[in-house]
Amino acid sequence: MLNVDIKEGGYAPNDARIENVRFSVGPGELVAMIGANGAGKSTTIKAIMGQLPFLDGEAEIKKGIRYSFIPERPVFYEDLTLWEHIEFVAAVEDLEKSDWEPLVQSWLSRFRLERVIHDLPGSFSKGMQQKSMLILAIMSKPSLWIIDEPFMGLDPSAVKLLLETLQEERQRGAGILMCTHVLDTAQRIADRILIMSQGAIYVSGTLSEVLEACDVPDGTLYDCIPEGDL
Repeated sequence: MLNVDIKEGGYAPNDARIENVRFSVGPGELVAMIGANGAGKSTTIKAIMGQLPFLDGEAEIKKGIRYSFIPERPVFYEDLTLWEHIEFVAAVEDLEKSDWEPLVQSWLSRFRLERVIHDLPGSFSKGMQQKSMLILAIMSKPSLWIIDEPFMGLDPSAVKLLLETLQEERQRGAGILMCTHVLDTAQRIADRILIMSQGAIYVSGTLSEVLEACDVPDGTLYDCIPEGDL
């Protein structure tokens, strides 16, 4: 689904922010990217999304597949209602109404957003905005999800719904790359974990492989974050 092989990248050839970042995301796999602020996570996401001015290497999404990106801060058009956003995405993605409308209605009901479909998302709470972004992302049935800090500002019920959604998407065969600071959740749900530090991958692998590499086989991911990043 996704293959990243970056020698270096940044905002100019002499301003590398990430180096030697290599990983992949396969079907039905959830890969969690963790690390302190400034570790290089967001820069890596920008490289994948084609938004990094300088890149020596590749960050390739498999050709022909649909993908959805959910940024750390939900982004909406100021003058479009939630329903107008839904119709806009359907038009851009060239989706058949018979395919997307039942799916959208189901998720509107599940997220309890039916009463606000004709309201502007800018007036929503953070949790409602995140749920709205999920609906816009899921309606095209993407094969790959790229999610940046999905749990920020969410209440426990919204977190539970999000985790259930991601699990359902994995069972459907979608690959997921998730950037998060919530280490307990990453430890519990990720198939593989990438710990970034100072613009590079510090350690990667399954949870047991990461803990072994950090010499804390009975520890947690908190024990694996480099001391200089804490």
